[in-house]
Amino acid sequence: MATGWAGDGAVQDQIDATVDDAVKRARSRLKQGPGLTHCEECDALIPEARRVAVPGVRLCVACQAAHDREEAAFSGYNRRGSKDSQLR
Repeated sequence: MATGWAGDGAVQDQIDATVDDAVKRARSRLKQGPGLTHCEECDALIPEARRVAVPGVRLCVACQAAHDREEAAFSGYNRRGSKDSQLR
C-alpha cells in the first residue's frame, strides 16, 4: 500500500539502502594486510594471537576498546526508531 507519492515498497527500499550503506561503511573500515607488533597509540606489544585473529590490527585491546567507546558516542544511527528521536 503506497501513501502519497511513494511507490509500493518505497519504505523497504529505503531500509535496504540504509543497511547496504552501513555494511559498505563497515567493510571500508576493515584493515588489510599484516598487523603491527606494537600499538600505534601506546606502543604496547600486540599479542601474536590478536594479530592472527584481526588482520591489519593497529591497536592493542585497551586502546581499541577506548576507540570503540569514543566512536559509539558519536554514532549517527537512530537505533530507537521513534519519531521523536528522528526529529532531533
